[in-house]
Amino acid sequence: MDVIVTARRRTADGAWWYECEAIMPVRYVSEDGTTEQKAGPTPISVHADCITPIPGEDYRAVPTVGAEEGRQWVAVQTRGTRGRGLWWALHHRTCWSARGGWQARRITAAEARDLLAASGWVCDMCRPDALLDGQALSPEPGSQE
Repeated sequence: MDVIVTARRRTADGAWWYECEAIMPVRYVSEDGTTEQKAGPTPISVHADCITPIPGEDYRAVPTVGAEEGRQWVAVQTRGTRGRGLWWALHHRTCWSARGGWQARRITAAEARDLLAASGWVCDMCRPDALLDGQALSPEPGSQE
């Protein structure tokens, strides 16, 4: 089956999906009523884990939607010790240390950078400062963003 990649998209849960057109056989009816088989595009969505890039093919021209919308970071409000009050800790969404806290919310990379700049506190386990350092705002699928 031939498949054409038309776009890649990051959904709100952070998963990457490829929007594709599978070239499928279709029935074509001509004006005189005769029928024949032709090829026609059928829109499909394929999870990024199921896509195998063609070696040597350049995919930079494929439109990318939602790169910044992916919420790969978790801000956890935690009660401080020794009178520090409440403060926000930043974690990657896969960090085991992100559990607990008073309040937790998924945030974008831009919000994560702002939180790091404001508080300077980083998780010792997932090191969000190292993951966010120099990371492009529109990362390639499969990256930690």
